[in-house]
Amino acid sequence: MSTTVPFLDLVAQQRGIRAELHAAVTQVLDSGNYVLGERVAEFETAFADHCGVRHAVAVNTGTSALHLALLAASIGPGDEVVTVPMTFVATVAAVLYAGATPRFVDVDPVTWTMDPDALKRALTPRTKAIMPVHLHGRLADMTAIRAIADAAGIPVIEDAAQAHGAEQDGRRAGAHGTLGCFSFYPGKNLGACGEGGALVTDRDDLAARARMLRDWGQSERYCHTLRGFNYRMDAIQGAVLNVKLRHLDQWTARRRAVARAYEDALAATPIQRAAPAGDDHVWHVYAVRVRDRDAVRQELTARGIMTGIHYPVPVHLQPAYADLGYGAGDFPVSEQLAREFLSLPIYPELTGPQIDAVCDALRATVMEEVCHVG
Repeated sequence: MSTTVPFLDLVAQQRGIRAELHAAVTQVLDSGNYVLGERVAEFETAFADHCGVRHAVAVNTGTSALHLALLAASIGPGDEVVTVPMTFVATVAAVLYAGATPRFVDVDPVTWTMDPDALKRALTPRTKAIMPVHLHGRLADMTAIRAIADAAGIPVIEDAAQAHGAEQDGRRAGAHGTLGCFSFYPGKNLGACGEGGALVTDRDDLAARARMLRDWGQSERYCHTLRGFNYRMDAIQGAVLNVKLRHLDQWTARRRAVARAYEDALAATPIQRAAPAGDDHVWHVYAVRVRDRDAVRQELTARGIMTGIHYPVPVHLQPAYADLGYGAGDFPVSEQLAREFLSLPIYPELTGPQIDAVCDALRATVMEEVCHVG
């Protein structure tokens, strides 16, 4: 009898920490304080410490974190923000929310993150920020990107929505740039039981501005110093995230163990996988590249293996962003990846037999003639 493997199993995660979650949520319900408050403040302190920065500002979504990071950095109309099209649309939407213009560069064909050489060529006098995306849980080349940004005198705003806890050169995601932005959507490595997000920074002024902006621009109650937003985090999500953050490092270790098992099992196949990575990668997604992706996915589904695609259409080819002026062929690496990416199940609760089932099904399904050999 074949094994059915879900792409994600959040119920299994909750089962392991149910008592902790129930106690934390009950404490919030009994407090009568349901927006921001003590539990959110506790999480902000703990998450800032986890990232190795001075401040974390909790908000209602990762998109809001990106938006407020841009506004805190004084990015607005007339400014350009360099980012990549191989990302979720929220990265680009946040730039537009700020009134700025996204300027795309392609990703590196090996790391699948922002190509520093392309970034250098893309800078113009209007470039006021760089927004690299840490794809699938892997950090972009922050050493190179920061050097380019420092030489140009512009801030780096990390889209770290998929990279909670990833490290490079002794610094965790979010601590490399001027600001770092995270999503706590339920399926993230650190996920809320609902929506949530945060921005992190070492700069007191940016943190203070972001705190005002998330709460209607208030510097004190009913004193609206800035034109702000209702981007506050619910207290229940702060409580949930406090519980889950205590388990994050253990969960990351397990994700890396699952990734190593996949690597070992698929090493003798022509399936192209991510370039080797150590602490740079926390494996939010384990993606492989296969040429006939849709057919392979259909066959894996028939064998009981659920998969995902991150992302099938790059942002520059999405209908909603056609007015940005880009077209097919402008970013060939991103476009090829979008055609070939296939995401395998990866989460801490994945069992050995489930991993074996995924690998057996993939080896049986993917023949050499339909694989991309890089």
